[in-house]
Amino acid sequence: MADDSAGRGSEWWRGCVIYQIYPRSFQDTTGDGSGDLRGITARLAHVASLGADAIWLSPFFKSPMADMGYDVSDYRDVDPMFGTLEDFDALVAEAHRLGLKVVIDQVISHSSDKHEWFVESRASRDNAKADWYVWADAKADGSAPNNWQSLFGGPAWLAIPDANGTYPNIASGASAFNSVKYLIASSAISVIRL
Repeated sequence: MADDSAGRGSEWWRGCVIYQIYPRSFQDTTGDGSGDLRGITARLAHVASLGADAIWLSPFFKSPMADMGYDVSDYRDVDPMFGTLEDFDALVAEAHRLGLKVVIDQVISHSSDKHEWFVESRASRDNAKADWYVWADAKADGSAPNNWQSLFGGPAWLAIPDANGTYPNIASGASAFNSVKYLIASSAISVIRL
């Protein structure tokens, strides 16, 4: 497929081959037993030689890794286990040099409980970020507010004992979308999968 980096609005993805990469299990260049962005960059020529038109990167943002990186604690930084923002910029540059588009997972539907937004939202029901997550009081018996089920199994709610029996659900807020804008403006990624 011909490179169409200027055509962000085009349907370049129709019929293309997208090679998904889970960074943690890809090539390790530091010897710590975990794959990293430099390892991905080192293998991009091979991925391109397979006929891929794009790579799709699973989350590599700063995270406590309680949910394999999908529990993001900072949407604007690379987790040190994967490298640095400079390593990510080098990856994107090499991918584009090889004619590969770059797709990244941007998990804005939820965050880590370590994320500053969550910490502030949890602090009180009347602060600036109180409504950035959905909070509900437990039923009188201490159980979840309702019977909503997670797509991944089990209840959609999580009890937070030190928050007086409240249950958070999903994150929201303009700042999550500002993080997406930041990524688009600061790098030449082709697509962000929300």
